[in-house]
Amino acid sequence: MQTVRTRIAPSPTGDPHVGTAYIALFNRCFAQQHKGQFVLRIEDTDQARSTAKSEQDILRSLRWLGLDWDEGPDVGGEHGPYRQSQRSDIYRQHINTLLEGGHAFRCFCTAERLQSLRAEQMANKQTAGYDGHCLGLSEDEIAAKLKNKEPHVVRMRVPEEGECHFRDMLRGEINISWQQVDMQVLMKSDNLPTYHFANVVDDHLMQISHVIRGEEWINSTPKHLLLYQYFGWEPPVFSHMPLLRNPDKSKLSKRKNPTSINYYHAMGYLPEALVNYLGMMGWTMPDGREKFSLDEMVSAFDIERVSLGGPVFDIEKLNWLNGKYIRENLDDEAFIEAYARWAFDPKRVARAVPLIRERVERFSDVMPLAGFMLDGVVPLEADAFEHKKLDAAQIREILQLLLWRLENMEEWDRDRVEQQCQQISSFLELKIRDTLFPVFVAISGKAVSTSVIDSIAILGLDITRARLRHALEVLGGVSKKETKRLEKQYRALQDFMAGEDAR
Repeated sequence: MQTVRTRIAPSPTGDPHVGTAYIALFNRCFAQQHKGQFVLRIEDTDQARSTAKSEQDILRSLRWLGLDWDEGPDVGGEHGPYRQSQRSDIYRQHINTLLEGGHAFRCFCTAERLQSLRAEQMANKQTAGYDGHCLGLSEDEIAAKLKNKEPHVVRMRVPEEGECHFRDMLRGEINISWQQVDMQVLMKSDNLPTYHFANVVDDHLMQISHVIRGEEWINSTPKHLLLYQYFGWEPPVFSHMPLLRNPDKSKLSKRKNPTSINYYHAMGYLPEALVNYLGMMGWTMPDGREKFSLDEMVSAFDIERVSLGGPVFDIEKLNWLNGKYIRENLDDEAFIEAYARWAFDPKRVARAVPLIRERVERFSDVMPLAGFMLDGVVPLEADAFEHKKLDAAQIREILQLLLWRLENMEEWDRDRVEQQCQQISSFLELKIRDTLFPVFVAISGKAVSTSVIDSIAILGLDITRARLRHALEVLGGVSKKETKRLEKQYRALQDFMAGEDAR
């Protein structure tokens, strides 16, 4: 009997996402239900964006939630290495196998040609995709180009006719025309594999029996099955989970909902409540109860109970469930201990102390000075944003542009935050103190506080974004018409900042 082995394969290119935890939870439950193993693999082939900090954030946040793994980069295992960046020799061997078998080909097309091709296809309302230009190169032509060290990628061959048929454990039979499948790049010009190629090679070599992933990967499955066929390997069983949704049914995104696990940790949610809530996303306990532990979910787990309707990630429902956990699972002593651990986390307090120590004469001065740094989302009133030089529209513009800039920051430190504020100020032709005024209020709840730049750096990206969003809501929100105008302004800001950086 085959051993059930599932995996989660996050990319360390940003904040640890609740969607990653959601998929990890269902993979872990399925493996444990069948007495199998759950593997964590780091997919870090995007070397330009992958960071060690992001990887550590992912590992730490999943562990905080109790979603531990049997094999991974930090615990080892017999199928390692568990970081794709450490598996380059394996990928090279397997790409050569495909080239020798005629299942892949070298493509020397320049980026300019591919951009022109795409533009032409879009203009003709055709499906964008590679046109097979390099399929006709002779062995001599390829050898000459390789001798001249012309940059190239390796693409997979794809059938020109017919359909790919496969069975999804949740969705039944799925048929996708091969004409919808692009000649996927398997190996980039830097000799690093793409997700699609490394994913298949690693899943096979790590003996993954069931691939449980988000539904956004359904259209990629034919590429993966074709690679299994080319290698002569037995493919795993596929199961595509419904995507998490915002309350308006759009795909869960950080522009509409806090998506970072770090946010929920910083806001004082209990990890068991968040895991419980993620377990309710498209799945129900047989007896219908909404509050259940991770062990109880594993014991009752049946993947066939997953509903394919898009599960809505509703913060208000999570708040209700978290409150239920606090009231029912914590007695007074446990409440004090858990609250103290959250509110007076030594690392967080240590970052705030240098900002307030010179201003403190009594310890009773600490909370008035630094209370907002130890808070979640601070109470705000719209009239707190009144300013003699800025009208309401300008206030919203400053907050929205800064929010969008901070959402796109992958590395977080004081100097980068200050640079964003300075450049927005220059772009809007405002004095920096006027630009920072609404930011002071949004972050601290007051017009004057300790250095707002330092405070933002201490609070971190997740809480800062949440407070800026909250401030915009208090100010009445941004209408659709205003959003379009601000999006145009934001594109102009990006061009302005690019020009500044080029100087």
